[in-house]
Amino acid sequence: MTGTTRSSEGLTDRRKRLLYRCWHRGTREMDLIMGRFADAHIAGLSEAELDELERLGELPEPELYAALSGTGPIPQEFANGLFLRIKAFGAVSPGL
Repeated sequence: MTGTTRSSEGLTDRRKRLLYRCWHRGTREMDLIMGRFADAHIAGLSEAELDELERLGELPEPELYAALSGTGPIPQEFANGLFLRIKAFGAVSPGL
């Protein structure tokens, strides 16, 4: 898989931007984790979940990947909610 499989047609500008950002995180591993999640769920996320996804996007790559892969702590502000859904969806294992 080299990128999004979802069309951005019918999405709001905000959702289009987030879909793009999820597929262009900076590292291939994070592109696959965040991008696949966004492909599957971006259209149905609430405004609060979109806010959280934007905040997750501001975390440094190494910190976010470590938390998602279980090799680092989960940032306290993301200890529930959307972060846990992304982690479960990605089923990330160390060394992805």
